[in-house]
Amino acid sequence: MRLERETFVTDAWPEDAMRRELESPHGYYLVAVDDAPAPVPETEEGDAPDAAGATIDGAGGAAAPEYPPVGLLGYAGLLAPAGSGQGDIQTIAVAPAARGMGLGRGLMHALITQARRRHVAELFLEVRADNAIARALYASLGFRQIGVRRGYYQPDGVDAITMRLEVPAAVTRPAASGAHAALGMQPRRADAGEAR
Repeated sequence: MRLERETFVTDAWPEDAMRRELESPHGYYLVAVDDAPAPVPETEEGDAPDAAGATIDGAGGAAAPEYPPVGLLGYAGLLAPAGSGQGDIQTIAVAPAARGMGLGRGLMHALITQARRRHVAELFLEVRADNAIARALYASLGFRQIGVRRGYYQPDGVDAITMRLEVPAAVTRPAASGAHAALGMQPRRADAGEAR
């Protein structure tokens, strides 16, 4: 719940609401974690890494860690009741240290793929009107604004922009003639007596 509270400072979900979401048979949640230890930066003589991996120099300056911290990097959730044909992106959060790396886009692609698997034709979401980065991400994924909910986010009184995506069908096509070479494979040759 720490990432929820840090990301949505004034309008974080209560723990019991999050628990209900996670336990719902209609929900699908993804969690992105990094369980590999972050590399320890090389230090100049006299510099020592602090607990977060930043280097503190003798002059009292500190450098920010170059890598996101180990642990929870983000999460995202989809609500898509069976047979409804519609779904909602319930939430998405990315830790500040992991932003700008494409994690939010990856989580959204995974939710859209899951929606497609659940035969969802329309996918909806609400986003704060003052969150330009999230709005740009959603627009780049094909979501279009369909309405505004005035004062939706409380206690701030910020409007919610309602967006909809017509979930595109999965695209499949035959492999190109050069696909074997691209994969480092030799094409299989049929023997004279082998049926094709």
